[in-house]
Amino acid sequence: MTAAPSPDAPSPDAPAVSRAALDARLTDTARAWLADALAEAAGTGPGPVPAGTSPDSAWELRFAAAGRHCGHEHADAVRVLLLAEARPDPETLDRLYHRGSAAERRAVLHALPHLVSGPGALPLVADALRTHDARLVAAAVGPYAAAHLDQHSWRHAVLKCLFVHVPVDAVAGLRRRAHGDATLARMLADHAAERTAAGRDVPHDLERVLALTAQARP
Repeated sequence: MTAAPSPDAPSPDAPAVSRAALDARLTDTARAWLADALAEAAGTGPGPVPAGTSPDSAWELRFAAAGRHCGHEHADAVRVLLLAEARPDPETLDRLYHRGSAAERRAVLHALPHLVSGPGALPLVADALRTHDARLVAAAVGPYAAAHLDQHSWRHAVLKCLFVHVPVDAVAGLRRRAHGDATLARMLADHAAERTAAGRDVPHDLERVLALTAQARP
């Protein structure tokens, strides 16, 4: 029998950002495209920037086109690598997120732990948590949220995962932050009671998180 994932395990959707591992999965054409894209992101692109295009917007175009050139299954990892190479400022991150597709927004969220040391990008996390896009919510509750969300907001993020059927294994730091949290236990118990009263099943993940708070209950 396969052991259940640890509640503090990385999100199953988190992209692998190792360049070597990614290169091994890409075609020759895609590898060449990625090499050029990373060079542009680092400011050392292979050729002149087209007239009317700034160096920054050149790599941003690559960021948007990652799925088309490297395959949608690798796009998250490619975009995270580009962001790590470009080290964009907060304004650029904000622009990439708000102007991007759901896939591009997801990549920005995955990259936040590598790019932002403080809580300045929490508005992006809050925006993602307001959506009903399960993959976006899963990206929002990664290591950056674990490090910077206040406990009140974090509790509601956990409940949002249950509402939109995001596995709680996506929640970084779950065991640590849920441990002994009586308020979270009460919120989960209330949610379970509402579901039971409505004749609906209580998700197993809710019971798992409730168990993590057990020390707070008699």
